[in-house]
Amino acid sequence: MPFSPSSKARLTHRDFGRFAGSTLFDRIGRAVCQAGCLPRKELFEAWEVARRVRRRFRGGPVVDLGGGHGLLAQILLLLDDSSPTALVVDRTLPISSAKVHAALVHDWPRLAGRIEFLACDLEKVEIGAADLVVSSHACGALTDVVLARASAARARVAVLPCCHDRTSCDPGALSGWVEPSLAIDIMRAVRLETAGYQVWTETIPRTVTPKNRLLLAAPAVQ
Repeated sequence: MPFSPSSKARLTHRDFGRFAGSTLFDRIGRAVCQAGCLPRKELFEAWEVARRVRRRFRGGPVVDLGGGHGLLAQILLLLDDSSPTALVVDRTLPISSAKVHAALVHDWPRLAGRIEFLACDLEKVEIGAADLVVSSHACGALTDVVLARASAARARVAVLPCCHDRTSCDPGALSGWVEPSLAIDIMRAVRLETAGYQVWTETIPRTVTPKNRLLLAAPAVQ
């Protein structure tokens, strides 16, 4: 049976052999297998998003909104150690987030004491201009909350939107020409540009998720 990166099956010790190499991704994969609680799709999504984010943005405290297990934030620190800390925020944090963190700290002790998990509404988090704000699959209008919070602080931001909802998200006047979810994401990019941001649009592999549009933005240099 093929090993699909989009599967929601949990990675466990039985999957160690699939991550037998010496690359950083393989090492992270083995740590996640050791934790035994993370869906396979989440590993591949976090990795594909993180490495594209780090090609654009270096340094700064990481703020992962709607961060769940916090894997994305922790991979961002592993890819760029110049980010001093990461804050993982979600309305309800998975109980197993502690297991994932412990497994990563076991292999990378330098992560210890640098990751904070906070259960609260995304609107209540303080964001600074030096922060790197990220969110992978913040559902529906939560992506717009993330973008609004980041742009209000003039912080860099990267989002992988999902669950596009025409009633709570804005497709503008574009939905007559392009399918609604794409119209919504185009309008998000336009709003960021209007707010004085430089915008980059990328994708992660569709084999990981069909909701694969990655939107990155940083305040434009005046």
